[in-house]
Amino acid sequence: MQATMRKRQNPVILQGSVFHQSRHGSRDSESSSKKPQFHLDLWFYFTVQNWLLDFGRPIVMIILPLEWFPLNKPSAGDYFHMAYNVITPFLLLKLIERSPKTLPRSAVYVCIIMFVMGASIHLVGDSINHRLILSGYQLHLSVRENPIIKNLKPETLIDSFELLYYYDESLGHSMWYIPFFLILFLYFTGCFTHVKEGKAMPLSAWLLVGPSGLYYWYLVTEGQIFILYIFTFFAMMAIIMHQKHKGFVLDSNGLFLFYTFCITLALIAVWVACLWNDKILRKKYPGVIYVPEPWAFYTLHMKDQR
Repeated sequence: MQATMRKRQNPVILQGSVFHQSRHGSRDSESSSKKPQFHLDLWFYFTVQNWLLDFGRPIVMIILPLEWFPLNKPSAGDYFHMAYNVITPFLLLKLIERSPKTLPRSAVYVCIIMFVMGASIHLVGDSINHRLILSGYQLHLSVRENPIIKNLKPETLIDSFELLYYYDESLGHSMWYIPFFLILFLYFTGCFTHVKEGKAMPLSAWLLVGPSGLYYWYLVTEGQIFILYIFTFFAMMAIIMHQKHKGFVLDSNGLFLFYTFCITLALIAVWVACLWNDKILRKKYPGVIYVPEPWAFYTLHMKDQR
């Protein structure tokens, strides 16, 4: 009798499962045919906070009177940096949430943790570094070649300043920028669609791509992360060619990121070409890859003219 009831129920269950699958199938087909939306709010917030809190913080430290922020207290730039360390990982998480592709959560969490730790290390090192600039430290010279450093007694203090420089420029930058670019690349891998209309960028994206590309020029040159940037750019191009063979194209968000990186590369090329014959900066940045820092250029050529 139970077997008979199962037989009677099976067609209904089968019919319900078919209806359930067809309903989800139609939903999936509807979502796949839907035009990808450009994340104007997130990209706008990224652009504004990058320019204000990252690029603007050393400028604020120079402009505001020293009496307002004594050298033994946090400066306005330090508070900008603190805000950046909170807002940026939040925006990165929101960006990952909107990715059409499900990304590995563990990798995202580890990247965010490393980002916050690296940016916090850089906060301390950069804060002290800018106070040294106010005391006469010259960024275009190495630590031991700086007049205010090389005469310190005992000489072991110079080792401490070199350790500070390592935390600021090497370890802090690595732990800050590697997870940052990795998250952007992971998000970029999900920015592909079958919808041909997804290739078109709205006017708002074109208005943001210039300021965004200019900021990343500053980020790459001042952070001395050209190798990390160029590897990320090549990886993006490889993903584009791989997906193109499958019939996928970049959506508006993917195009925005890719064009941003293209503008950055062009600006870096112009920057390097203009300073190619600068002998002092050549000494500061030896080797095959020569990408001077903007603030080193400032302390060398512009600081005394103010």
